[in-house]
Amino acid sequence: MKNRIKNMTDTSILLTITIVIFFIMYIGAVVILGSGFLKPQTFFNILNANAALLITSCGMSLVMITGGIDISVGGVAALVSMSCAVYLDYHDGSIIGSILIALAIGLLFGAVQGFLVAYLDIQPFIVTLAGMFFARGMTTIVNTTPFNVANEAFVALKNTRVNVPGLGSVNKLGNYVSAYVEPGVIVALLIVVILFIMLRWSRLGRGFYAVGGNKQSAMMLGINVKRTKFIAHLICGLLAGIGGYVYFLHVGSGSASHAMGMEMNAIASSIIGGTLLTGGVGNIIGTFFGVLSLNTIQNIVSSVGLDEAWWTGITIAAMLCLFLVIQSIVLARKKSA
Repeated sequence: MKNRIKNMTDTSILLTITIVIFFIMYIGAVVILGSGFLKPQTFFNILNANAALLITSCGMSLVMITGGIDISVGGVAALVSMSCAVYLDYHDGSIIGSILIALAIGLLFGAVQGFLVAYLDIQPFIVTLAGMFFARGMTTIVNTTPFNVANEAFVALKNTRVNVPGLGSVNKLGNYVSAYVEPGVIVALLIVVILFIMLRWSRLGRGFYAVGGNKQSAMMLGINVKRTKFIAHLICGLLAGIGGYVYFLHVGSGSASHAMGMEMNAIASSIIGGTLLTGGVGNIIGTFFGVLSLNTIQNIVSSVGLDEAWWTGITIAAMLCLFLVIQSIVLARKKSA
């Protein structure tokens, strides 16, 4: 058993720890707080509310695996939300047009920031900090007044629900209610699967890990380090655009305050999911469970009556400290091996 654990990679160890802790938390919530957590819809509601965060966290993980970071994703999501809202309501736009706007904004931010980081060798924190401020500023320029979108086609799409067969429950009136997910959840899960396959089996995915682990070694292996970093930021920007549209689809409105703090939650989810800040280690499945863990603990805190915002902040800080300590132990194991 010891030899099996010793032979596991850092990524596998951190992923296993993340999954185990998530199930311990969820089972603990069921035992202590009651059967409400046993209802399938309770779990699906976590996904419904955090599909956008899951998408942006996947992009964040890609960048962090290469040794970088992107704190502009929340601002990009807000800009996408406001731009699409204005386009749909003020310019009688179409769903396809709004999706193209979201993708264009995400790709533009990803391309510009990726170029500055990869080819001009500017620190990613500084570049994406500027990107965050620019996106937030542009959001207020597009429109300053929050409003709900009234476009009929968009409202119909927003209200679409995908039923999950066989996982419904009986409500207080004795009626069977089917469990459901929003369309954004389907998009998020598809992205998780695609990125997992890419990181695990593609040459580009292996290049991300190599660049994050050791740039010099990656160059000796013939990997174009600059191009790899650029692609990581480009994909992250694209996913921020997609995540912004999924967020917009969930809230159905435009506001300059939308997605506030999303970038911090994305970083926290990636760390909890086992992605190292130093790069070279990470897993998209871990990021998925990181998002679930982050929001499960928030639900637990809320369920015990601690609704004040600072309690949520304290619990998230405690979780981050726990996982950072775990990561330090794993790194120490690697050095001593």
